[in-house]
Amino acid sequence: MKWQGRRQSSNVEDRRGSSSKSKLIVGGGVIGLIILAIQLFSGGDTTEILNQIESQSSAPTEQRELTAEEKESGKFINAVVVDTEDIWNKIFADMGSDYSEPGVVLFTDAVQTACGGASAATGPFYCPSDQKVYMDLAFFDELKNRFGAKGGDFAIAYVIAHEVGHHVQTLVGTSRQVRQLQQGKSQAEANELSVAMELQADFYAGVWAHYDKKYIEEGDIEEALSAANAVGDDAIQKKTQGRIVPDAFTHGTSKQRMDWFKKGYKTGDMNQGNTFEALGLTR
Repeated sequence: MKWQGRRQSSNVEDRRGSSSKSKLIVGGGVIGLIILAIQLFSGGDTTEILNQIESQSSAPTEQRELTAEEKESGKFINAVVVDTEDIWNKIFADMGSDYSEPGVVLFTDAVQTACGGASAATGPFYCPSDQKVYMDLAFFDELKNRFGAKGGDFAIAYVIAHEVGHHVQTLVGTSRQVRQLQQGKSQAEANELSVAMELQADFYAGVWAHYDKKYIEEGDIEEALSAANAVGDDAIQKKTQGRIVPDAFTHGTSKQRMDWFKKGYKTGDMNQGNTFEALGLTR
């Protein structure tokens, strides 16, 4: 992805130089592994997930200088965030609406959010309560080394665009409507709605990529698709538990995630991203 020398976003907060080694008191590593295996790319309302982690005991915060590599990755994140801001501002303006830009927080090990406390094991997520995306970049090493993704800078860009897609869902009211529909439903039915939400966020990531083509290089889309393939529910379940349980899907299969990203990338049309209708659900 072409990104060097680009302007920086005012909405990125880099907390990586201020870290603490946190020990989760309730649930600990078990919850972390469950979240990592089942809730990668967690989106929409993460409160239910993060509330499982009731409290944290942290060592004193350590201040340190960011490494040259960290500074470079921060500049890259900034460039991607700027692109999402420019593109979604234009899309919303064309719809006659104003786009409220989300914040993006980079952290190491653990973080406190308006949705609760989270560890790096949570993976990248969006908190609707403070309208911020949270990311520990170590996640991408896990994505590549444990789950077989190709890696590359555009895999990171895809994840950011996916989480910003959840922000778009918050702004247009989809997240609120889905939470209402999930009330009183069985777990399997609630999961189906969650899958539709996640696939739509993948579609929105594709829409963003459609309008960001001037910065996309050869191989970038393949990197995004490799990441989407690696975090399909079926791929994660097979990797972590050796069997696939469709009723427990919350994000969609690898094929679904890739297909909806590709549809967004091909069309660039938000109106073609009704994943709820495509899955036979109403909203």
